Amino acid sequence: MDKPYKINGGVYLVLNPTIDEPILLAKLKSALSGGIKVVQIWNNWQPGADKRALIEKIAAICKPHQVPLLINQDWTLLRDVPALDGIHFDAVPASLLQIKDAVNRPFICGITCSGSLDTVAWAEDNKLDYVSFCSMFPSASAGSCDIVTPLTVTRARVLTPMPFFVAGGITPQNLIGLKKLTPFDGIAVISGIMSADNPEQQVKQFKAALSADTTQHATQNN
Repeated sequence: MDKPYKINGGVYLVLNPTIDEPILLAKLKSALSGGIKVVQIWNNWQPGADKRALIEKIAAICKPHQVPLLINQDWTLLRDVPALDGIHFDAVPASLLQIKDAVNRPFICGITCSGSLDTVAWAEDNKLDYVSFCSMFPSASAGSCDIVTPLTVTRARVLTPMPFFVAGGITPQNLIGLKKLTPFDGIAVISGIMSADNPEQQVKQFKAALSADTTQHATQNN
């Protein structure tokens, strides 16, 4: 049985479930209209939150766009809520095999690598779907991440062909410059989209920067 979706790159949105629900869902709808490719729910819940109910509301918005919905860290939610398509780990889990046995269905799996090439190698060995590097720039929403150098991402590309996402302080402006320094397939964003007055337009700006021809631009400047 195949996994529900294939991750290739693009703009990856991380949702903070503590945001007021009507605002969260309205901004998610707007962002999806802009062309989001992946959505993750951050493991940061209000006390007493009805996690399943909120996940199912988010999933109902994502499904018509054929956008996979991932949960951060808590694999028991992946096991218990069929609306979820996968999980994103912040670090190597104790036993991925145990998690796969417990979930008992195909699912998407990604991991944050920070600056560790050992984690990249683990992701390749365990056939994960993508890796994410955080943080490329200083960022309040990625405050727990170490700063990752472009050279680290370049070295990681030798270890695996899987899709790379970069995260942490990414803007449409610094994204173009980063593309000139290292290879990656997509970006993961939290506040850069959800704090925007018009998430749809902000996503389109990220997409334009992500697809910009930096080779031609660099040649013109030489």
